[in-house]
Amino acid sequence: MTKAELVASMAGSAGISKAAAEKALNGFLDAIKKSLKKGSKVALTGFGTFSVSNRKARMGRNPQTGAAIKIKATKVPKFTAGKSLKQAVGGKR
Repeated sequence: MTKAELVASMAGSAGISKAAAEKALNGFLDAIKKSLKKGSKVALTGFGTFSVSNRKARMGRNPQTGAAIKIKATKVPKFTAGKSLKQAVGGKR
């Protein structure tokens, strides 16, 4: 599903215009980005949790030359699905 398809689906479900749905979606995404940038978690009960994970520095290989390269430590976004989302996607167990 693309962003445009998501906006159309949100607009239809909520009974609002596509422009209003797009503003709401952009606001939601901006709020998540700002929270993660500060190092906070965003927990949506039943859906999942967005968080920041620290990836350690490590050694890798250049696939073209085979030479060893050092990959720097970095922060990466992480999403953990909640129980309700897991059940909706994979069925009840």
